[in-house]
Amino acid sequence: MLTYQDKSVKIQKISEEERKKQERMRDVFLLLEQLVEREEVTLKLIIDSLYDVGSINIVNKKFRNQPLNRFLKAIARMSKPVLRIVALRWIKKNLPTLVTNWLEGKVSFK
Repeated sequence: MLTYQDKSVKIQKISEEERKKQERMRDVFLLLEQLVEREEVTLKLIIDSLYDVGSINIVNKKFRNQPLNRFLKAIARMSKPVLRIVALRWIKKNLPTLVTNWLEGKVSFK
């Protein structure tokens, strides 16, 4: 049977491990934040590529009429700079948290 002192040591060990785990995950978050800031050009290129592929695919899927199809693709190209700004802000704000949580889920065994 565990005594009060044994339980106290066990709880202290768990809380020490939990504190260390949270500290390391905070480090991962900060590193990802710095990565997003340093690699802004790379993120812009990724956003541009995904937008190009996505806009072409959605226009081709939804609109079979050739003249309308070309017109909508031209409109999609014009809206690209605005989308890039919005997407980059969203990525800078959310990517570190999302990736950190995803990675933590990958290394946590329940």
